[in-house]
Amino acid sequence: MDTVVRDPFYEDIPAFFGMSLKELFSVKHPTAWLDFEKGLMDEEEFAATFFEDGRDFDYEGLKDTCYAGYQWIDGMEELLQELSTDGYHLHAFSNYPLWYEMVERKLGLSRYLEWSAVSCNTHLRKPDPASYDTAARVCGADPHACIFVDDNEKNIIAAREVGMMAIHFESQVSLRERLQAVL
Repeated sequence: MDTVVRDPFYEDIPAFFGMSLKELFSVKHPTAWLDFEKGLMDEEEFAATFFEDGRDFDYEGLKDTCYAGYQWIDGMEELLQELSTDGYHLHAFSNYPLWYEMVERKLGLSRYLEWSAVSCNTHLRKPDPASYDTAARVCGADPHACIFVDDNEKNIIAAREVGMMAIHFESQVSLRERLQAVL
């Protein structure tokens, strides 16, 4: 999220609830999203615990809002297509719940990459060092043979600590330049 696909969490979800992001953070359950991302709870449990006070809300409406917000980051579909066509093996290594399936339905990322290491399936989240080792293993690669791209500096640091080459994502243009220099 926010490297290949726009993350609707920071704007669309607060708007859905009629709140600011700060207000949402003050009332949502502190660990429900993280547990949902790690596959430790199903959708029914997540919906019941989204808000710390257990209030009811339109869960399907929330999912619809996210689905509508999933969009390609400018230029990323073209870059993935080029890399895939050039024979590079591309894998999603994402902290995301089973909603990644909605991203797939809407945008069809699997035309270019494999959903290899999604936190809801591995039960690990970046920047946990074990998540990087697991991602490399699932992809059938040594961590030193992987190029990791992420928009979060903590995740970049953790990737480098396990031996991955890591590129901090800022834009498709800068990523393309960095990739051209190392590939």
